[in-house]
Amino acid sequence: MEKGTNAYSGQDIQAKLDWLGEFGKDPSGGVSRVLYSKEWVKAQNALKDLFEEAGLSVEYDEIGNLFGRLEGSKHKDETILTGSHVDTVKNGGKYDGQYGIIAGFLALKYLKETYGAPLRNIEVVSMAEEEGSRFPFSFWGSKNIVGHPSTKEVKDMTDFDGIPFEQAMHNAGFDFKEDPSDVRKDLKAFVEIHVEQGNVLERENKAVGIVRHIAGQRRYTITLDGQANHAGTTPMGYRKDAMNAAARMITAINDMALKVGDPLVATVGKLIAEPNTVNVVPGKVTFTIDIRHTEKDALYSFTEEVENMLQDVAEKIGVGINIDRWMDAPPVPMDAGVVNAIKEQCDADGLDYKMMHSGAGHDSQIMAPVIPTAMIFVPSKDGISHSPYEYTSPEDLAEGVDALIAALYNLGYKE
Repeated sequence: MEKGTNAYSGQDIQAKLDWLGEFGKDPSGGVSRVLYSKEWVKAQNALKDLFEEAGLSVEYDEIGNLFGRLEGSKHKDETILTGSHVDTVKNGGKYDGQYGIIAGFLALKYLKETYGAPLRNIEVVSMAEEEGSRFPFSFWGSKNIVGHPSTKEVKDMTDFDGIPFEQAMHNAGFDFKEDPSDVRKDLKAFVEIHVEQGNVLERENKAVGIVRHIAGQRRYTITLDGQANHAGTTPMGYRKDAMNAAARMITAINDMALKVGDPLVATVGKLIAEPNTVNVVPGKVTFTIDIRHTEKDALYSFTEEVENMLQDVAEKIGVGINIDRWMDAPPVPMDAGVVNAIKEQCDADGLDYKMMHSGAGHDSQIMAPVIPTAMIFVPSKDGISHSPYEYTSPEDLAEGVDALIAALYNLGYKE
């Protein structure tokens, strides 16, 4: 591939995304394709046909992950994997997840037609599920690949219509793995290409991002118990105002995060006041906190400071407090060897990229502790994702496919 030219036109890539987006197309303009739904089954089977038409060896695993393989000529017991998830959030966009599948397929097709058989197998996977949109469980596809599917946990789950997880899976033609802890021994690397779902690349005018870390997350629900009272007859000094306490806490969280700076982020995304009326001092407030950082020690240190601050403010205002830390996901580093392989080939091919981290969660964070893993990002217009307005320009789609081709060539065709 000559420098300055793309393996595929952005319009051709967009056309493939539009095609896949027809499976589960929402009347309001987005895509709704949740795990084991009719739309999901049609999409997976359509991808199966697409993979087979390109001459790939195709198979499903037990739970519905779909694999298309370009057979290796020498190291037949070694496989390089790429791909992403086929499911969407309800009324989501055409790029999240499915770009990684289409890009992976096109990369394999180009490599096969240009260089023939690789030294080791290269596969594209359309993972069954990542989003958790139908059942209260996420990363079902990647967890099954790495042997952490939590089968017992999902057996008793139902969706919002009361349909059990197991029934939905059987209706789609799939079943639990015979050995849930089984991990393929041939997988030597996983490369996931994904839309950024943020606006860093767009702001910095970079077409490609190479991810070094996926940020860790701690999430909380904070409940403050004060005393509801008359807004006109209760002097300020006698109040146990839960909203006053919450306001001070939220302001402090923001100030503390700004002081630490990037890559730390802290968000209060939900707030509920009770009784939530104009003339009553709020007696109870519940709010959430989402805190993320790429380094474990920094994440834990900051959240400890936040927890201490919350206690101090509650004591000062005279309200009770309950701190429920219900998510504690550590940061996940990408594999340095795979990251360097991507970087070196992008340098050789003259691709413009940025070394960065991911603030959002991805299948790669499930894969990375078991299989050497790295991620490639392409820009998201205005940082919008999980929305019908999600958009990546055809030009950036094409640059991303080129970066993926470069990565897979380096990993699959070189000794």
